Amino acid sequence: MKEQRLGIIDIGSNSIRLAVYERTANGAHRVIDGSKRPARLSGSIDDHGRLRPEKIDELIDIMNHYRLICAHHRTGYIRAVATAAIRNAANRDEIVERVQEEAGLTIEVLSGEEEARFGFLGMINTLDVREGFLIDIGGGSTEISLFRDRTLVQSVSFPIGCVNMSQFLAKDGTLSNQGLQELEEAVERTIRHEAWLSWTPGMPLIGVGGTVRALSKVDQADSKYAFPLTHNYKMTSERTDELFEQLRPIPTDKRNKFPGLSKDRADVIVSGLAILRCLFRKLQATHYLVCGAGLRDGLFYDTRFPNQPRMDDVLGYSVRNLSLLHPEAPQPHVMQVNRLAMQLFEHLSPKTELPERAYRLMDTASSLFRIGASIDYYQYAKHSFYLIVNSHLNGLSHREMVLVAAIASFKGKSRLRQQIAEFRELLEDKDLDYITLLGTLLQLAIALDRTETQSIGRLSIATVQGTLKLEALTSGSPLDVERAEVEELSKDFHKAWHLTPVLVVPNY
Repeated sequence: MKEQRLGIIDIGSNSIRLAVYERTANGAHRVIDGSKRPARLSGSIDDHGRLRPEKIDELIDIMNHYRLICAHHRTGYIRAVATAAIRNAANRDEIVERVQEEAGLTIEVLSGEEEARFGFLGMINTLDVREGFLIDIGGGSTEISLFRDRTLVQSVSFPIGCVNMSQFLAKDGTLSNQGLQELEEAVERTIRHEAWLSWTPGMPLIGVGGTVRALSKVDQADSKYAFPLTHNYKMTSERTDELFEQLRPIPTDKRNKFPGLSKDRADVIVSGLAILRCLFRKLQATHYLVCGAGLRDGLFYDTRFPNQPRMDDVLGYSVRNLSLLHPEAPQPHVMQVNRLAMQLFEHLSPKTELPERAYRLMDTASSLFRIGASIDYYQYAKHSFYLIVNSHLNGLSHREMVLVAAIASFKGKSRLRQQIAEFRELLEDKDLDYITLLGTLLQLAIALDRTETQSIGRLSIATVQGTLKLEALTSGSPLDVERAEVEELSKDFHKAWHLTPVLVVPNY
């Protein structure tokens, strides 16, 4: 599609959300606006299975509001989809027709399988995982998918959700022992015909949607977790059970004050977690993994990249997109530094202990070290650290994001300790040494292109009696500046690597 701005509206059973995506002039994508309105459509179905008229009016008001937001942003295309509440409503056609006539928007009513597929697409493009189960607990339905080798294998949609289960069994938001037993029996009856759910034990259960995100926010608030991100957050079954039992007996009017829990989720979180725990046991999963992306993200990828919506390299796409969002960094210089850094890494990495996936960490840091210049050139290292930590850098764990940010902005150990102080609980004992090694290596690569002219063509690297001999086999200039920069860095580099770098230039 050719439109530069795209609006995605997700009419869920619990809430209605809007995301406005922009494609920048140089090809990057970002969300420039978003909104969420609690609607509780699945809790407004009458005895005949029809969505109540007043709820249809409310839906139309919200859709008109979202259409105006999109118009304000000059959005070229709006894609609106509806899930279980409207899918299962007896007056579904009437709802779709009224929204078309009164809000001017066409609604796609997704099947359960389509909903699962788009949710999977949003997840698989933002997490570096190869296999597992994916679960999305909505207000009126729950989708479960099995994927292997990053490919969707099988999926199913069940008509149980946190809103309709709360309506039947936890009307005041609490769940008694009998109510919990009845809910779990209802889940067991609903899923018993899907035998494949128990065929592949021992894999992670990845959660998208409000229930799992709410769980992670409560856990992070309770543990005072240092990293400001729920995406790619790991939780154990024991911790989930503990929080569930804490929340279960608390009345809704008091639960909405629970740290980390939003008010619009307070009355349905217990039912949602009860469903989640029951299915976790059925799947015999190893742990929970929270995914901050989901249906809307999958719809974005499907709409923007219809020929190839699934990304093969999650981290690579994310790094390229983040780089393009900060075009102030001179790309020829960044590419040269990245090339030299990876050549140095391949030569030096066998000589010392480095963290798992050190190659990807080095590659990412040497591609993003300059993005902070979009804020201020003179302090770009500090700003690069902030941007990397607070950007959606998919494909890395929270610890790895801190490592990349610290490597990219490395200017010495004393400054490093200050930078990472608030994230120490995420890091391992040897991470300070790893950051120093890779950060110093990156600084050497930057020094080798200090004039930012990419003068060094071919570089030969050799280790000779405590010296790291860097011989420029071809160059487009005398390299006097680069040689001086390498010499200035040599003392710090020797402390880290026990090697003294020396730049040898061609004798033309």
